[in-house]
Amino acid sequence: MNNKIIIRHAVLQDLEMISELENVCFPKSEAATKKDLYHRIQVFSENFWIVELDGRIISMINGMVTDIPNLTDEMYENADMHNKNGAWQMLFSVVTHPNFQKNGYAGLLMNQAIQDSVKAERKGIVLTCKEKLIGFYEKFGFVNEGISASIHGNTVWYQMRKTF
Repeated sequence: MNNKIIIRHAVLQDLEMISELENVCFPKSEAATKKDLYHRIQVFSENFWIVELDGRIISMINGMVTDIPNLTDEMYENADMHNKNGAWQMLFSVVTHPNFQKNGYAGLLMNQAIQDSVKAERKGIVLTCKEKLIGFYEKFGFVNEGISASIHGNTVWYQMRKTF
């Protein structure tokens, strides 16, 4: 292995590895289905960033763009809500395979998503996270807006926003 890192957008041929990563990183109640991931890649691949290490997808961030300012549960399952010219970049899965965590891969992708969102002249980025990850997102300039209205996976989520 030569540890070749590539940051790129997802393509449909990545679906198996992406689905596997999603299921390793999230409990079944929170993980996107393979069908939902397929649809996300079809509809907004330009907003689906991955880190590939030696041919293996080890980290990913994805989410739609919308004019709706807050992340809603419907967005997770309805990629057709994506508006490529929308004001807000929503982020859904922000994950790194457990064997590769704490090596900066999610940070690489977060910086890429931020850079691309600024370049696209978005108002900002919105995501939800569990309480233990609030500090991670604050390092990138996200502000905790409190407990989200989301009940996705029967979990308590906090809405985080980075405004440009």
